[in-house]
Amino acid sequence: MKIEIRYFSKLGHTKDIANAIGEELGVEAKSIVDEPSLKEKVDILFLGGAPYANVMDNKLRQFAKSLDKGMVDLVVLFTTSNWSRRTIRSLRKILLGKGIKVNEEYFYAHMLNIKNRIPEAKKFANRVIEENK
Repeated sequence: MKIEIRYFSKLGHTKDIANAIGEELGVEAKSIVDEPSLKEKVDILFLGGAPYANVMDNKLRQFAKSLDKGMVDLVVLFTTSNWSRRTIRSLRKILLGKGIKVNEEYFYAHMLNIKNRIPEAKKFANRVIEENK
């Protein structure tokens, strides 16, 4: 199974969750700033970002809009923020509108509780992989 992890993080919180998922799955988490597109088809793409001033960053929006339906079988979303899950809703809408399957369950970590949520992020990632084998 081919798995990739992409994220956008300004403050480092989403990066921490992406790296924890990557560590658990043995996959390098990559910023969309460094890897702005998928290089090969993947079975599962973990995609994360957070709202800034309650709005999804345009880089993340453009990454989602540029995803090719033929390059990914399933997208699994994750987010970190103070309170809003708006990024999840926005990404889901973009991806579903392109005909890309999005996992129903997503992972959320409050930005002030990242360290304590890392074990749960790892469990979440494993659960998603097991459910999609």
